[in-house]
Amino acid sequence: MPHLTSAGTARRTGGADQLGFGVPGYAHPLLAPTEWAELTRPGTHLHWAVLNIDSGPGARPDPHCLEAAGRLRNARERALDGETAQDIVRAGGGRLLGHLDLAHGDRPFDELITDAQSFLDWYLVDGFYLDRCPADRADLPAVRRLTGTLDTLLEDGLLVLGHGTHPYPGYAETADQLVTFSGAWTDYRWSQVAEWTAAYPPGRFAHFVHGVPRTHLDEAMRIARWQGAGTIFFTDRTVRRGSKGQTDPFTALPGYWDEIVSRIGPGISE
Repeated sequence: MPHLTSAGTARRTGGADQLGFGVPGYAHPLLAPTEWAELTRPGTHLHWAVLNIDSGPGARPDPHCLEAAGRLRNARERALDGETAQDIVRAGGGRLLGHLDLAHGDRPFDELITDAQSFLDWYLVDGFYLDRCPADRADLPAVRRLTGTLDTLLEDGLLVLGHGTHPYPGYAETADQLVTFSGAWTDYRWSQVAEWTAAYPPGRFAHFVHGVPRTHLDEAMRIARWQGAGTIFFTDRTVRRGSKGQTDPFTALPGYWDEIVSRIGPGISE
């Protein structure tokens, strides 16, 4: 279990450390057209978004997903062609990641590589989000083997490990970014950061928090900066359980999307 820092040793990040969005996976573009369209809105400080058709790439190319992927890729290319520094900053993000479900280490290596190749062939993804990634030391060699192979498939790609908690420190050397918190606001506001994360820049960590009230957005952003996270997704939506099971709060836009985009947009700092 990681050591937790005290308030005196926690990382502080200043206004120069720009927060940005990581979208863990909206609903299918046919069901969530507004959500996918918002990712290409000028001024949205998007780091990356996850494409998940059926816990992976699906059995064949999906025309709606092909269209959404193309829009995001075109928006990034337009930003790269911009002349201002802020355009270049925005273009550094906006990457599309294919969703690979590691099932806490139970998915066979060959299946994962097959899914990865399909994402690359069909959707020209810029990297991969490794969901339900193991966090224990014993699973590190297998994850290292997987990320090493994915690196060989990518050209300047991005790998994000979706632990949802602080993993064994060695995982920080196997990917570009780690999701070290994914959960409810009631837990996040009292959370602490693992001591070893202070050795890394904010760009290495991401936090996903649901159930964040609009009135606590500033507090949530302060926590993210204090704990050294550079990528966030905050939403006022919560987990709902119904006849068909749980509803993922991250598959739709938060009710305060416009407000949070303006708060962490270029030039905005606390």
